[in-house]
Amino acid sequence: MWEKNGMKMRKVVLNVMYPVYKYIGEEVKCEEVPVAFPAQHQEQHPGLEYIMVPRPISENPYYKASGKLKGKVAVITGGDSGIGRAIAYAYAKEGADIAISYLCEHRDAEETKARVEEIGRRCLLIPGDLQKESMCKEVIKKSIEHFGKMDILVNNHAVQYVQRSILDITEEQLDVTFRTNVYAYFFMTKAALPYLKCGSSIINTTSVTAFEGEPDLIDYSSTKGALTTFTRSLALSLVEKGIRVNSVAPGPIWTPLIPSSFSAQEVKTFGTYSFPVPMKRAGQPFEIAPSFVFLASDDSRYMSGQTLHPNGGEITGS
Repeated sequence: MWEKNGMKMRKVVLNVMYPVYKYIGEEVKCEEVPVAFPAQHQEQHPGLEYIMVPRPISENPYYKASGKLKGKVAVITGGDSGIGRAIAYAYAKEGADIAISYLCEHRDAEETKARVEEIGRRCLLIPGDLQKESMCKEVIKKSIEHFGKMDILVNNHAVQYVQRSILDITEEQLDVTFRTNVYAYFFMTKAALPYLKCGSSIINTTSVTAFEGEPDLIDYSSTKGALTTFTRSLALSLVEKGIRVNSVAPGPIWTPLIPSSFSAQEVKTFGTYSFPVPMKRAGQPFEIAPSFVFLASDDSRYMSGQTLHPNGGEITGS
C-alpha cells in the first residue's frame, strides 16, 4: 500500500500472514543415543593424537599394497596425525617416500616418521606454520633437496573453531582460518608447481561441510567450499600439463581436530548424535586413506577436478 509522507508518497510493505496450519500440540520423545567416545577436550589446537582416548586407527590391518606409488615422492601437509598420518602410511606401503609438513606436534610427527621408516620408506619431517608463504616455499625446498624430486602434493592440514553464531567469529579467527585452510593451499601449490610434471597429482582435503554447510563452523565450511572451487579451477588450469588436481571431502572422522574443537559432551556422541551420519558412527583415518591412494595413482588417470566423498553415507549435491 501507499501512504502520504509529507509531500511525497511512499510504499509501505506490510507483514502478510500467509495461511499455514499451526501446531496442535507437543510431544516429548526420548531416544537412546550411542556413546562413541569418552568425554575429552584438548585446549591446544589443532590437537595431539598421542593423548586421545581411544587413539585414531591409522592403518587397515588387511590392506594389500600393490606398488601403486612405487618410486614416487609425496609431500603431505598435516601428515603428523589424523587423516594425514593414515595417508602417509598408505603411501609408504604403496612404495612412496614421504615429506611431512606439520605445525608443532613433534611427538606425533616422530611416531609417524618411525612407522613410515619401519614400513621401509624414507620420511622427512618439516615443522612450521604454513600461514606464511615463506614457510611453504621452505617445505618444498627441503623436500626437493632431500629426495631430489616430488610427484604428489597432498594439501591436508586445517583448523576449525566452533562458534554458535557468525557474530562470535572475530576478524582474527576469520583471518587465521582462511590463511591456514585456503591461503596455505595456494602457497604450497605455487611452490610445488615448478617441480611437478606430467603424471603428477595434487590432492586437496575439503569436507562434507563444503556441500552441506554447518551452522557452528561457518568460517571453516566457507574455506572448504573455497577449496572445492580451487580444486576445479586449478584442474582446468593444469590439465594441458598433464597434472591432475582432485579433492577428498571426508565426513566426521576421529582425528585430533575433534577433541580440540568440540566440547567434551559433543565428543562423546561424535558421529552418532553430534554431527550424525547414516552409518551412525565416526569414520577412522584409515578409511579415508584409500581415496588419496586412488587419486595419487594411475588408477585415476582419467579424473581431474573431481571430489571423492568418504563420509558415512551422506548424500551430497556433487
